[in-house]
Amino acid sequence: MSNKIRFAVIGCGHIGKRHAEMIQRNTDAALVALVDIKDPSQLQLSNFNVPFFSSLEELIDNPLINQIDVVSIASPNGYHANQAMMCLDARKHVVVEKPLALKKSDAEKVIFKALHVHKHLFAVMQNRYSPPSVWIKELVVSGKLGKIFMVQLNCYWNRDERYYTADSWHGKKALDGGTLFTQFSHFIDIMYWLFGDVENITARFKDFNHQQLTEFEDSGFISFNFSNGGMGCINFSTSVWDQNMESSMTIIAENGSVKIGGQYMEKVEHCHVKDYTLPTLAPTNPGNDYGAYKGSAANHHYVIQNVIDVLSGKATITTNALEGLKVVEIIEKIYAAGKEKGS
Repeated sequence: MSNKIRFAVIGCGHIGKRHAEMIQRNTDAALVALVDIKDPSQLQLSNFNVPFFSSLEELIDNPLINQIDVVSIASPNGYHANQAMMCLDARKHVVVEKPLALKKSDAEKVIFKALHVHKHLFAVMQNRYSPPSVWIKELVVSGKLGKIFMVQLNCYWNRDERYYTADSWHGKKALDGGTLFTQFSHFIDIMYWLFGDVENITARFKDFNHQQLTEFEDSGFISFNFSNGGMGCINFSTSVWDQNMESSMTIIAENGSVKIGGQYMEKVEHCHVKDYTLPTLAPTNPGNDYGAYKGSAANHHYVIQNVIDVLSGKATITTNALEGLKVVEIIEKIYAAGKEKGS
């Protein structure tokens, strides 16, 4: 036990339980504590036989905190930055579910604090591990596509009253942040990872059928230029009836065109590139199934393994906090562009 990396998980909802499960399954990790404001009887925690705390403060004040190496934060988005600061103050490494924060300025404070206390800060972006993402990254970086002309990101999902329940933080601006933060930041991260920063943003937002469910938009059109050249757009909606439709990325480039699609960008739908044959890719893990709705690919075991490898000195961070910061900044800029146009 002594040489295992010891974790606590804050937030025991769907994603928090996924973190806890992946930690328990990993032979080099140990789950030491769980934290949630809800009563444990409401949380279905029978698979986890570890001490439970009703607040982060309670955990930090407990002697058990001295046995913890890493705190994994899977609480509502609006709490991420403050809880990360508290964990870093307690001199713990921190894993933060997306988004790192809801404001660039808060993300910067967390990164500065991590540097100040010499602790690692991991931003979770598990979609980078999907085989189509790994493949497209290699294709772009190798230069086989040549100049990038156009990129279109389409995210069309279903989120309705089954998701935005009255007792949930989902849909509340201060805790959720908006559709781009909670549903689609993974895909904005992939786009940034592939093509870099964006500028000259225009955005239009609309709330079609979530007026009673959320405090923000459910759909939008966004267009921009990439700082490295080429132009792009994001079209998104959570107003799709009954079930998710697609998350796809189409790339038009000098030497060919590519499209990754499916519900979670989990398959290559089109690849026609000069002097290039599409290799056989490993199958993508299915999306996380939460019953009433589905999320992105179930790749959290890669995230936990990367944390362990980094802390054991065997690897570097797959998604460093500065990249997590850039995704927050891009989304913040998109929302600001929408406001400027009065949408």
